[in-house]
Order: sequence, then C-alpha cells, then structure tokens
Amino acid sequence: MKIFLAKILFIVLVGCILGEIIARVWHLNSDIPQRYLDSHGIQKYVPEQTGYWKGGSHQWHINKLGWAGKFVDSNDSLVTIIGDSFIENFMNPENCHQDALLKNHFPQVKFLEAGRSGVSFIEALEIADELDSLHVKLHLIYVNNEDFTESISNLNRHSDIMQVDLEQGKMVPAVMKMPGLKKILYSCKFAYYLYNRFGSSKILVPGRSDKNKIPTTKSDQKERYTSQLLAYVKEHYQLSNKVIIFHPSVSKALKAQVFKTGFKTIALNSDKDKEWTFVYDHHWNCYGHSQAAAQVAKHLKAGRLL
Repeated sequence: MKIFLAKILFIVLVGCILGEIIARVWHLNSDIPQRYLDSHGIQKYVPEQTGYWKGGSHQWHINKLGWAGKFVDSNDSLVTIIGDSFIENFMNPENCHQDALLKNHFPQVKFLEAGRSGVSFIEALEIADELDSLHVKLHLIYVNNEDFTESISNLNRHSDIMQVDLEQGKMVPAVMKMPGLKKILYSCKFAYYLYNRFGSSKILVPGRSDKNKIPTTKSDQKERYTSQLLAYVKEHYQLSNKVIIFHPSVSKALKAQVFKTGFKTIALNSDKDKEWTFVYDHHWNCYGHSQAAAQVAKHLKAGRLL
C-alpha cells in the first residue's frame, strides 16, 4: 500500500512539475502583477514588474510609479491618462495604448498612463491629485457609468474599491482582498491555470472587473447620490485641469450632470463603426483604442487644450 501511494505521489509530483513548465513556457495564463496600498490609500502595482498576456503575444511592464506602461522622465508638457482596466490595458501591446496613440497626434506632449482595473471615478480624482506633484498640465480621465455609482459607498459598499461616504463627507479607503493567497496562487502558474479552469472566479484576472455585478439600485436613488457626489467633487477637487472622457455607453443624463458640474468633457462615439471590442471580451481592441484616441485628439485640438 505504501509503495502504491508513493507511486501515486510521484506521478502527481511529476505531473505538477510538467504542468508548471508547460504553463510558463506557453503562457497559459495572463501574468498578474502584485499590488500594494500606498500612503494615500491608492492601490498600485509593485514597481518594476514584468509579465506576459495570455498566450505570450506581448509583454507588460510596471514602471517605478506603480502603473503599467512607460515612465516619463520629464514633467515638461506632461498629460496623464487615468482610468480603469481600459487604460491599464494589459490585453493589448504597448503601441495600442492611449499614451502611444495620443503621442502620434501630439508629438511634443509627454503622456503618462495611470490605469488599474477597478478604479472608480473618485479614485481617479485622487490619483490625479497625487500625480499633480509632477506638475501635470492636463489630466484625461476615462469613465464608464459604473465608475460613478461605484464611487459612492452609500449605494453599495465595495471594500476593494476606494469610495466616498457622502453622508459623512469622507473618503473610504480600499482594502486589499486576500493578498497572501493571491501571491501564492499567481506565483504557481499551473495551479492558477487549474483554478481558472475549474475553480472560483472570485479572484479577478488582469483587465477583468466585477463592475457589471453591482446590485440593482433604484434609478432615482442613483441620480440623487450622483448629484451629491458631483457636488462633493466640485468642492474638494480642482476641475480646470481635468477632462472627463466618456465611454460610448455612458448615458446622456450622466454626461449632462458632469458637464454641468464644471468639467471639460469629451464623449466618445462608436456608432456606425467597426466593432471596438474583442469578440471574447468587452474591452477595446487595438482598433477601438486607435479610434478613441483619434476622437480625443480631435476634441483636444478643437478646444485648444493641447
């Protein structure tokens, strides 16, 4: 019996080793960078990490500021690009990122991306405030409908997202979920592959968000709290150096609310166009990113913002 169990254990061990080698060589999973909470309560990636997107078609890099993409070594004419997984954009190569595409339209301007899956509207503003130390000329903040409702803890508390409590008028910092377990799981590529195939989907992969799983809230309650959120934002943040860029799906009512608050805004439009998104994913493909950048550049030039 002991010999039989030893053989079984040996076979399992060899299988795990071979599985780990195959998972790493063929990049069966998308590599996931480790996160940390900075002194401002903002979730960032541990600097100077590198990894591959699933399949190994391209690589991502985390710069010394803790964001995906290249670090800009000069703050002269610096423009930041802030957002969630659409800006993080691990699923596309670097030449299909907003910073590279906008650079083609404005060669004299330096662009710096600060994107991470799960970033709410209020956290994007906090990120912008932190980056102001670099003497930023303009912040471009890309948003969806959910980025506003997810900013409000009074609607639904999301412990892993930075929010604001509008009743108490204070920020509610995010909490890292299962950092130890994630570190172990992401380090063992074969185990993570099996987890993705057969396990729970609670631990998110890069670019995947649970934003579409928000519990239903009455529309009038959302509108009331969104108005309160924008009033809070107007009181606590500088608006003049920020441009809010709406995804094509953002409602007209929300666009009007944000514009009325005093923000400069740009509304992206994908109507009567080729598909902007991947077949298997709701994020923009390279074509979608190029179209978005072209529209943003057109509006920035028309408004003489750059």
